[in-house]
Amino acid sequence: MDNLIQKIKSRKAKVGIIGLGYVGLPLAREFLNENFSVLGFDIDKRKVEKINHGESYIKHIPSDFIEKYVNEGKLEATADFSRLEEVDAVLICVPTPLGEHMEPDLSYVLNTTETISRYLRKGHIVVLESTTYPGTTEEEMLPILEKSGLRAGEDFCLGYSPEREDPGNKRFTTRTIPKVVSGINDRCLEIIKTLYDQIVEKTVPVSSPRVAESTKLLENIYRAVNIALVNELKMIFDRMGIDVWEVIEAAKTKPFGFQAFYPGPGLGGHCIPIDPFYLTWKSKEYDLPTKFIELAGEINTFMPYFVLDKTIRALNQRGKSIKGAKILVLGVAYKPDVDDMRESPSLKVIELLQKEGATVDYNDPYIPEIPETRKYRFEMKSVPLTPENLSSYDAVIITTDHSVYDYGLIEKHSKLIIDTRNALKKRGVVNGNIVKA
Repeated sequence: MDNLIQKIKSRKAKVGIIGLGYVGLPLAREFLNENFSVLGFDIDKRKVEKINHGESYIKHIPSDFIEKYVNEGKLEATADFSRLEEVDAVLICVPTPLGEHMEPDLSYVLNTTETISRYLRKGHIVVLESTTYPGTTEEEMLPILEKSGLRAGEDFCLGYSPEREDPGNKRFTTRTIPKVVSGINDRCLEIIKTLYDQIVEKTVPVSSPRVAESTKLLENIYRAVNIALVNELKMIFDRMGIDVWEVIEAAKTKPFGFQAFYPGPGLGGHCIPIDPFYLTWKSKEYDLPTKFIELAGEINTFMPYFVLDKTIRALNQRGKSIKGAKILVLGVAYKPDVDDMRESPSLKVIELLQKEGATVDYNDPYIPEIPETRKYRFEMKSVPLTPENLSSYDAVIITTDHSVYDYGLIEKHSKLIIDTRNALKKRGVVNGNIVKA
């Protein structure tokens, strides 16, 4: 371990990244940019094959970048985890979803840790980046890793550094977002901080993995609660005939004490809909309720039902039943201008519409077909967005406001538009066929 810092600074340390998704691949990019060699691990053989053929499967990471470093021998992907012995740092970027009853599912993290333990050697750096509840690194991972016979903090480093990826955000990238880092002792913290210092502009060291784990949860609970607040206000103001988006725009002119959050059809992404419930589950160990978190979850979960209700009412006012109606959903990505549909509320909206007897299609320029997910099996492909297609639907629901959409075209040729994102008014498109939801 005494040689690790010099090995890192001289770029002789080889970095292993487990999980080559929306967190792992951008992390690999930053290490490659700083002349580190990266060996990526993934159980998805499709991803492994694409990487090794110089192809990217994430929109904001171009294939020519992947191809360049594969050809230079700096980047390789594998499903053979015995090759963990080749790397010096093992960074874990695997999913941490929720189970059927909103309980944490740490199976990916724990199975990965068991695998690492089989190939752990002296001088390894092991860092968890996946979001989880406080105590996971030290209470769950550490005992598994020490089954190898090696001692954490003496023979190998162990720590936690939460990912802060925001796919599609051109202002803040992996490099420019400050990186919270922790280790199970001072020596581990020093080494882990040194590793991330090479690829990010600023590291933020904290006293323990539990603090780092809690930091990530606070960030996303803060957003979940405030989004729930504006979602609730949207429903209240809608009943009062008040435009919540206009209210928010006016409120955010206050130069202090207010931060704007915006309503929508529900929460999406890999963090905000899921992470708060990791703390809800853990807090039960301490006999403490998490009232704000649970209330926010109830409100945000209800939003697709609000969209359904607004759609049914709008169709009724035009003499059309939801049963048998043709409806086009615009956007199944969870946020604009990305190809990421994890936990997207659009999928719930589609499911609810289908249950009411509607015929549903979708368009998304970044997601040509909806793959099977943990919850849904739609087997749907994106339909073309043409004047003829638009005019054939009884209603068009804007669930994701991609910037590439021609909103003038959509407004001109749609019989009825249900706008869940205030997308049309933001672009100066307003007529009597638009219903906000």
